[in-house]
Amino acid sequence: MSYTIIGTGSALPARRVTNVELSDFLDTSDEWIRTRTGIRERRICTAESLDDLAEEASLRALASAGIGPKDLDLIVCSTTTADHLMPAEACAVAERLGASCPAFDVSAACSGFVFALDVADGYLERGRAQRALVLSAEKCSRIMDWTDRSTCVLFGDAAAAVVVSAGGASPLWTRLRTIPNVAALDVPGVDGASPLASAPAAAAPSVLSMKGRSVYRFAVTEVSRELRDMEDETGIALADIDHFVLHQANERIIEAVCTHLGLERSRVAVNLATTGNVSSACIPLALDGMSRAGELAPGETVALVGFGAGLDVASTLVRWEAGPS
Repeated sequence: MSYTIIGTGSALPARRVTNVELSDFLDTSDEWIRTRTGIRERRICTAESLDDLAEEASLRALASAGIGPKDLDLIVCSTTTADHLMPAEACAVAERLGASCPAFDVSAACSGFVFALDVADGYLERGRAQRALVLSAEKCSRIMDWTDRSTCVLFGDAAAAVVVSAGGASPLWTRLRTIPNVAALDVPGVDGASPLASAPAAAAPSVLSMKGRSVYRFAVTEVSRELRDMEDETGIALADIDHFVLHQANERIIEAVCTHLGLERSRVAVNLATTGNVSSACIPLALDGMSRAGELAPGETVALVGFGAGLDVASTLVRWEAGPS
């Protein structure tokens, strides 16, 4: 297994929605949200489609990599909130870019970017591709219950992508796991209108429900386990890893993991204050921000850990080789 991240890109909706604005129609406040989550504002699609964001993030990643759409051999998109039930969001991106390579989606909720990166790695390892676009695009605002202050204040919309090329020093370690618990984080599917179906009870709305305490315990326990096992199995001490990019669900989760493992906060990315939880786009969004800010130097190690609905957890350790985007 070997690849190099050669480019990054991201896109956010124009509309900022602050905690104060949410308090206009929810029984909440800026202080309540900030102290419990670390979130001050989030970006929400109004005029933009998810296709728009996904295209913009992809173009920026390609420009960063110095290649064009025709140079791609594969597009893998992580999403659970696509603009289309079918075709795949990746197909819509391919059409807009003018690419003709295989394009498909991966659905692994907030762990999806690491899952998609591992899928692309498999294509590169088998010689089925030389360059791949790994994209995460999420319009979480479309699955929110906007009357539920415990969930809708947490999420935002975004797209982010990386371009990976065959060969290089990554990944140093990868692991994907599922600890099945559907009810902990669930969005019911479309009920449909089949005349042949038995008369059901009233269909549950396709909006997110979450058992917050269960998810918190899962996240802290399993992210800590991933990083300890990463250390044990690679022989690379956590103290020697340069950067940690964890799923940006809640600042309290990140703080708890840092406390459990003794991680210095300066080495742990935190960007959710201005974006909220953007599901699988959290990790590539943070990577793009760090790359463009010159915070990632060639040769440095970056641990990526996603966790979310499923319940899934996915982690990988990469050696950064791309220069500033």
